Amino acid sequence: MESEPKPTSAARQGLYWLAALGLASALLYYSLRGVDWGRVVELLGQARLTYVSAAFGVMSLALVLRSLRWRVLLLSGADFSPVAVFWATAVGYLGNSFLPARAGELLRTVIVSRASGLTKTFVLMTVLCERLVDAVSLLAIGAGILLWLPKLPQWLEVTARPLAVGGAIGVAGLVVVPLFEPFWERVIRRLPLPDRLRTVAEHTLEQGLKGMRSLHSAQRLVVYIVLTAAIWALDGLVMMVASRSIGLWMPWSVAMLLVVGLGLGSALPSTPGYVGIYQFVAVSLLTPFGFEQSDAIAFILLFQALSYAVFLLWGLLGLSQTSPGLLRRRVSAA
Repeated sequence: MESEPKPTSAARQGLYWLAALGLASALLYYSLRGVDWGRVVELLGQARLTYVSAAFGVMSLALVLRSLRWRVLLLSGADFSPVAVFWATAVGYLGNSFLPARAGELLRTVIVSRASGLTKTFVLMTVLCERLVDAVSLLAIGAGILLWLPKLPQWLEVTARPLAVGGAIGVAGLVVVPLFEPFWERVIRRLPLPDRLRTVAEHTLEQGLKGMRSLHSAQRLVVYIVLTAAIWALDGLVMMVASRSIGLWMPWSVAMLLVVGLGLGSALPSTPGYVGIYQFVAVSLLTPFGFEQSDAIAFILLFQALSYAVFLLWGLLGLSQTSPGLLRRRVSAA
């Protein structure tokens, strides 16, 4: 039986909150200094419902594709219905929007683990795999944009380099580490551990490597790549449609660059909803391309409101659908 993870210590929580609040405060000060709030209110007040509704629909579709993509990884461990995985994914994104430290990832891990009987280690490894591939995908998109967009904020160039190395190492680890399973087993056997702790370590290793192998199937890998490309394309479309709703025009290249910036920025310690980080990314990325600071703030506030609305709607519905008994029936019926 898999041991329950130990709760985070109060000291670690305090340090995280100190870092997140300090960073949010500094970034908000930088981003909001000198903003024409009258202009912000004017833009938001003229938002066209047709475009806002379209952006809401596209963002919801992207959430569906994200759940189907995660299901590709989970299918290496158990058969899941798309509906069951969608509700767990929706709850996870709801948690990421309103809880610190991307706690939604743990929420969806626990939901799927309890519903399916899969270990939390295996499910969490599929989430980690998903995040690593996302990081590499974003960096690849950013690298492509760099080829024909010479004017980029310095902070993005500086941030992208170490993240590119880290992402490449992470993906390489997903490919290489499972190939040396006998070696890791020998390492654990030779460690001076009590028998009970050694059993837990061996079980954790087995399940972790199983999660890492989720993309070792060529068929699953192809489907996963196609879904990833569709997801990021939809995210760029959301940016364009949302900006259009308030009378702004965002070219495709700038929209995708903003997707990259928000994705990379979300890896930083943050308050719920990435307050401060999103404002900083929007102002830093959009103003070099002709957007006024106030326009960038109006856009990102609208985008965050849309995100909250999408994740609240589907996440709250998901919470009502993710009782262990209900999900277990859906999993077994897949």
